[in-house]
Amino acid sequence: MDDIRFAVLGTGGIGRRTLEVSQHKDGLTAVAACDRNGVAIDHGGLDVDELLAATEGNIASGPQDDGPGDVATDGGAAAAKADGVKQHGDQSGIVASEQGEPTETPIDDIITESDAIDAVLLALPNLEHDFIPRVAERFAEADYEGVMIDVLKRSRVIGMLDDREDLLKESGITFVCGAGATPGFLTGAAALAAQSFVEVEEVEIWWGVGLKSGYEDNRGTVREDIAHLDGYDIETAREMSEEEIEELIDDHDGVLEFHDMEHADDVLLERAGICDAENVHVGGVLDVRSDEKPTTTTVSVTGTTFDGETGTNTFELDDVTSMEANVNGPALGYLKAGVRNNRAGHYGVFGPADLMPGF
Repeated sequence: MDDIRFAVLGTGGIGRRTLEVSQHKDGLTAVAACDRNGVAIDHGGLDVDELLAATEGNIASGPQDDGPGDVATDGGAAAAKADGVKQHGDQSGIVASEQGEPTETPIDDIITESDAIDAVLLALPNLEHDFIPRVAERFAEADYEGVMIDVLKRSRVIGMLDDREDLLKESGITFVCGAGATPGFLTGAAALAAQSFVEVEEVEIWWGVGLKSGYEDNRGTVREDIAHLDGYDIETAREMSEEEIEELIDDHDGVLEFHDMEHADDVLLERAGICDAENVHVGGVLDVRSDEKPTTTTVSVTGTTFDGETGTNTFELDDVTSMEANVNGPALGYLKAGVRNNRAGHYGVFGPADLMPGF
């Protein structure tokens, strides 16, 4: 394929890592990025190193006026401002870059330039669950023709995207949803492992993440995960202050364990015909204070073979692969697959079990 020109909406943890990892992927050129207060656009290619240096520590502090508390810290602050909500005039982040320009409408600015952009990766918050679908709708209404990628986690968002599929198809958008690690890379692994069976009885995904960059650079991701803890839900996680989150982390010595998470792997595997969503179970362990994974990431698929035997296929990630490697690498691989399908005229909503990521 020709060189792919892509944009990143949000330069918190996920957005920054996407830009960084893209430098190690052939055929990708970052041409646009935005955060809460600024936008950087250069169709010849952004100076990614300079932009990353300028946006280091691009994390909102304290309650924001951008909707769900300060949950828009993992890249999501970009979108809230574009939704017309008043901000505090923070001059950090992209506006501190030599390439950056201040703006009150960062996403709209990207949409205006989208004719020259092949793909858009949305590093936006997921706690306002209709947020990413609404952003996709705005691109479609502006007649964008290209690829959109997200790394969303919640099962319920898939239905919101499906509700907009006709609009996306009419515009010429190929939307790849849940294209990170889980859902994403591990969902695809489960779909492959299922090929040994004529009936899949159960899929178990168990992940381990050590945040070498710590909580400060991953606030949005950590807050999203807290909503899956026993005794917590979306509303309580969204309303928690930074101090309350840090106290919770301290109470658990920096290690949070999750069971039966509402992860979109279930819906995505059901959409792909692998098994019923109720038979997919996702859990894991997050250590926000260590570089080391607290547990090995595995995918186990149990099913019945054509000759009546019950077996389990297991896929395991090496413990040295980081969250950056397992989220952002696959996201860019699915971005490439999305562009390949978009150029072939395949439009609509696709999950990670529907596509094989490009390398």
